[in-house]
Amino acid sequence: MRSVYARRTAIAGGLAALVGTLVLTGPTAQAAPPAPADAGTARTYLSQLTVAPETSVDGYSRSKFPHWITQYGQCNTREVVLKRDGQDVQQDAKCAAVSGTWYSPYDGATWHNAADIDIDHIVPLAQAWRSGADKWTTSQRQAFANDLTHSQLIAVTDRVNQIKGDKDPAQWMPPLKGYACTYAEMWVTVKHQYNLTVDAAEKDKLAAVLNGC
Repeated sequence: MRSVYARRTAIAGGLAALVGTLVLTGPTAQAAPPAPADAGTARTYLSQLTVAPETSVDGYSRSKFPHWITQYGQCNTREVVLKRDGQDVQQDAKCAAVSGTWYSPYDGATWHNAADIDIDHIVPLAQAWRSGADKWTTSQRQAFANDLTHSQLIAVTDRVNQIKGDKDPAQWMPPLKGYACTYAEMWVTVKHQYNLTVDAAEKDKLAAVLNGC
């Protein structure tokens, strides 16, 4: 009996060691933007959005969406998001990120230099302009461009963000397929929050994605 007990103890100890190893070597938690609505709520939000063709980009410029504004001390919105979305981020006296690790959920890439990271507006500024923001005041556009409260800003690989540009989900989705649901939820949450319109193709794509979530 003693030998059976010893074997069971050894097995239990081995399992505990294995679990400990998995915990230690598994992926660590990633910081993220504020959570968007879940898929069910996002589907409801999508049904409530006004469907309309995008308006002209005439009159648009990024300067009409002032960013990145100071959030506190010497920290602007970009630096706040870099700190929030990264791991072990160290900042200098001017709040600039000088080291850290950033995981881009758009493409699954990991970066160790903040220069490789863009802060993406989930709903791009030009897209917002064509969806109703052309009628906003400058202060409203500034709030949208620096929104840390909703799922509008996220740290991602710079070149992937540049490929996205001002495209909507009918024209571009994150290359990492596993992020499609979250991206669609974020997009719809932001458009609902700001009462922006969607065009027909955009709504169809979002509905198709959310119906699979």
